[in-house]
Amino acid sequence: MANRKGRRRTFGAVRKLPSGRYQVRYPGPDGVMRPAPDTFETTRDADDWLAEKQTEIRRGDWQDPDTGAVNFEEYALRWVKERRLSPTTDELYRRLLRLHILPNLGDLDLDEITAPRVRSWRSERLDVTGAETTIAKSYRLLKAVMETAVEDELIRRNPCRIRGAGKESAAERPVATVDQVDALAQALGPRWRLMVYLAAYGPLRPEEQAELRRGDVDLDTLTVRVRQAAPELTTGKRAEGPTKSEAGRRLVVLPAFVRIELRRHLDWYAEKGADGLLFVGEKGKPFRRSTFGRKWRKARATVGLPESFRFYDLRHTGHTLTTRSGATLKDTMVRAGQSTERAALIYQHSDLERQTEVAAGLDRLVRERRAAADDMASGTDLARDA
Repeated sequence: MANRKGRRRTFGAVRKLPSGRYQVRYPGPDGVMRPAPDTFETTRDADDWLAEKQTEIRRGDWQDPDTGAVNFEEYALRWVKERRLSPTTDELYRRLLRLHILPNLGDLDLDEITAPRVRSWRSERLDVTGAETTIAKSYRLLKAVMETAVEDELIRRNPCRIRGAGKESAAERPVATVDQVDALAQALGPRWRLMVYLAAYGPLRPEEQAELRRGDVDLDTLTVRVRQAAPELTTGKRAEGPTKSEAGRRLVVLPAFVRIELRRHLDWYAEKGADGLLFVGEKGKPFRRSTFGRKWRKARATVGLPESFRFYDLRHTGHTLTTRSGATLKDTMVRAGQSTERAALIYQHSDLERQTEVAAGLDRLVRERRAAADDMASGTDLARDA
C-alpha cells in the first residue's frame, strides 16, 4: 500500500480493516513480522508509529515485545533464590514480597509494571500500613528486582523512578545513661548482666553475642574476638553463620571495669570447654531471643525506660558514649563492626592500639559518671541525716 504522500512504504505494512481502522505490521531486527499492539484511526498515525519503530531499530533501542511477558512473582522469587542471601536477609525479602509486593503486583508480567502502577502501589501501601520504613524497604527491593530485569533485557527501563522513595527516615533512637545501663544489668540478673555491658560498651550486636565462645575471650588483654553470628529467625531457628559484614569480624577491646563481669560470667555461667557458648539459658540451651525478650521487657519496666527502648538501643548508647570519650567516627565504626564503601573512603585508619585508647577513655567516662552518681547519693543521705 502507498503511504499518504503517494510514495511506496519502505518499512512495514499497513492495511485497512473492515472497521475502518488501520492495522500495522513491521519486521524486527530478526526479520520476523510483528503486529503493532494497537490499531490506528488514520494512515498518518500508522505511518508515524512505523517511523518511530524504525528509528528504535536503527538506534539499537528496539526490544522484543514478548520478552517482558514474564510473570513478576516467578521472576522475583527466582531473583531472591539466586542471590544466595544470608538467612536473615532472605527471610526479610520473602516477607516483604509476601506481605507488601506480590498481593498487588504478583499477577502482572514484568512489562506490565509501569511507573504509574508503581506510584499507585506505593501510595496504597503507605495509606494502608502507615509503615514508612517498611514500605521504603519494599520499594528498594522492587527497584532492585526490576533493575535486574533491565540488565536481563526483559524490560527497557526500570519503572521505579520515585525520588527518595527508598530512603528510610527512622526516628532518633534513645540513649541510656551510665546509671540506667547499670540498673538494666542489675535488673536482668547475674546470668544476663554481661550481655548488657557487652551491648553498651562493646558494642556487640545481640546475634554476635549469641555465638560468642569461651575461646573468643581473652581476660589478660581484655578482648573479645567476634568471628560469627547466630541471628534467630522468626521460626525460632538459630542461623549460625558469618557476621553482618566483613567489618563485623573484629577484635573488641573492652573497658577495664568490665573485667570483673567477664571473669564472673566465665566462672559461673559459660559452657565448659574452649568452644563452649558464652551465653546459655538456665537449662544449658543456647541464647534465645524470645526467652530473653520477656526478661528484657521486665527489666526495662523496672528501670523505668520507655517501651520504645530496645535491647539494640544499647548499641546506640555505646556509639554515643564512645564518641563522648574522645573516639573519632572511624574508631566508633571499627569498634561497632560497621563498614560501607563511602566510610572506607572518608574515615581515617583505626588500629588495635587506638582501640585500646578508646576503651580506656570509655572506662574513664563510665567510672567518672558512677563516682558522680555515688557522690550525689551520699550528699542526699547527709542532707537527710542533718
